[in-house]
Amino acid sequence: MKAVVYNKSVTDKLEFNEVKKPIPNDNEVLIKVISVSLNAADYRSMQMHIIPKRRIFGADISGRVEAVGKNISLFKAGDEVIGELSGYGFGGMAEYVTSTEKFLVKKPSNISFEEAAVLPIAAMTALQGLRNIANVQAGQKVLIVGCSGGVGTFAVQLAKYMGAEVTGVCSSKNIMQTLSLGAGKAIDYSKNDFFKNEESYDAILAINGGYPLTAYKRLLAPNGIFVMVGGSLSQIFKTIVFGRLFSFGSKKMRSLAAKADTKDLEFLAGLMSKGLIKPVIEKRFSFDESIDAMNYIKQGHSRGKVVINIASVS
Repeated sequence: MKAVVYNKSVTDKLEFNEVKKPIPNDNEVLIKVISVSLNAADYRSMQMHIIPKRRIFGADISGRVEAVGKNISLFKAGDEVIGELSGYGFGGMAEYVTSTEKFLVKKPSNISFEEAAVLPIAAMTALQGLRNIANVQAGQKVLIVGCSGGVGTFAVQLAKYMGAEVTGVCSSKNIMQTLSLGAGKAIDYSKNDFFKNEESYDAILAINGGYPLTAYKRLLAPNGIFVMVGGSLSQIFKTIVFGRLFSFGSKKMRSLAAKADTKDLEFLAGLMSKGLIKPVIEKRFSFDESIDAMNYIKQGHSRGKVVINIASVS
């Protein structure tokens, strides 16, 4: 089969190769990949030299079950599925990939393979940050910093779904997008210093932006919770190390390491199926353009998600 394989000796560190098609063991599902979306987890793993065993990146996939092992009970050949494979060695930038049942859910028939592929990491990160860490409740005020990327676009919609009053922070070109997704307010960080805003927030999700933790803490209401759900490696490290130090009193500073959870993925797929959340896909690449797609997302300025279509739908 064709796959995009890591090779540290080439310029882009990725190249197309013919590799052996995987054979599922008794506990695995073989999936024909139709679409894969890229995430920071892909390029950051590459930058940190954390390379999947199969040397194939791509965690968020959608596709069709080709074959199943004898111990598989939840899926059968022909089923359309969504997978989050970061916990099973990645492998989505290929024509076929294997996974256990633990990382797969069935795709609702009324959402496309492209739409399905953008859900897993981005939407689960937003959901777990808002629900599990910040415990967002109806009527609360939520600030989302970095609301125009994959996680941010889902966070705006999910916070609105939870009944919160949502304010997004983004560049001027993304103001209208943020408002269209359900934010009540959108702040252009290039024109307004949102830290001088007199409003306070019950929850803040920081997805990117090199702002000091002390400034975020000043924006929190009493009993408010700040959650770092993305950003640079240095920002994440600082939140982990210093966040607890800033959490004395009623204001809490937390970081999130999202985990694959099929119940969460099923819930999110259900919301998308009902039209309650929608994907924001900025760019679509063909399989042959996969290396270009990875180079694009490395720049860190994508609006919404980047999708690679591995195969045509038939």
